[in-house]
Amino acid sequence: MSIYLAVIVTFAVALGFLRVMDFAAQRGWIDSRLSRKLIHIGTGPIFVLCWLMFRDEPGARWLAALVPFAITIQFALVALGVIKDEAAVQAMSRSGDPKEILRGPLYYGIAFVVLTLVYWKDSPIGISALMIMCGGDGIADLVGRGISSPKLPWSREKSAAGSLAVFFGGWIMTMFVVWFYTAVGVFPAQLVNYVFPITVVALVAMLVESLPFKDIDNLTVTLAAVIAGHLVF
Repeated sequence: MSIYLAVIVTFAVALGFLRVMDFAAQRGWIDSRLSRKLIHIGTGPIFVLCWLMFRDEPGARWLAALVPFAITIQFALVALGVIKDEAAVQAMSRSGDPKEILRGPLYYGIAFVVLTLVYWKDSPIGISALMIMCGGDGIADLVGRGISSPKLPWSREKSAAGSLAVFFGGWIMTMFVVWFYTAVGVFPAQLVNYVFPITVVALVAMLVESLPFKDIDNLTVTLAAVIAGHLVF
């Protein structure tokens, strides 16, 4: 597949998923909190798996990064009221205030642009950080609110169930994507060689996510996962 066709397909798949979530939230089929988390969880692995369509050319990572960059710019314009998109606001905000998009969703997009450019398919460090942000941090809120468990002493708005969800959700999603990359030969080592480092990265991400920070988990968890990744991969 040509590199330009890969960009078009990646745009189509990513935007298609986002519009389905927007439509479902606007119609009331799912509430805005659930749609926000489904976007958080699902967009990342879709995008990273689409990297496999790109040939190993010098400009590939830059063209691939255009996808989250363009979507992030769109998020910012919707949040600032430049673009009127009620469906997107309903899908990505908790309260219906478009300015909420300037926090979590915007940081999410920035993380994808930066890690795509820095790590690309050259290393599992970027992929593990992104997948833990998606599968770990994304599912924590759903599990934490859905399962009754003790609150964390150092972070009363977060729970033990939510923290465990960060670890297991991030670990499973990272293992799945890394398995796919090893299966197609992008990563040369056997999958078993990645189990320990991914476990360590997921554990570090879980501990950082448990801290009493609000609306910046997409940055703190991702940065912590990158630092841990450099130590163990």
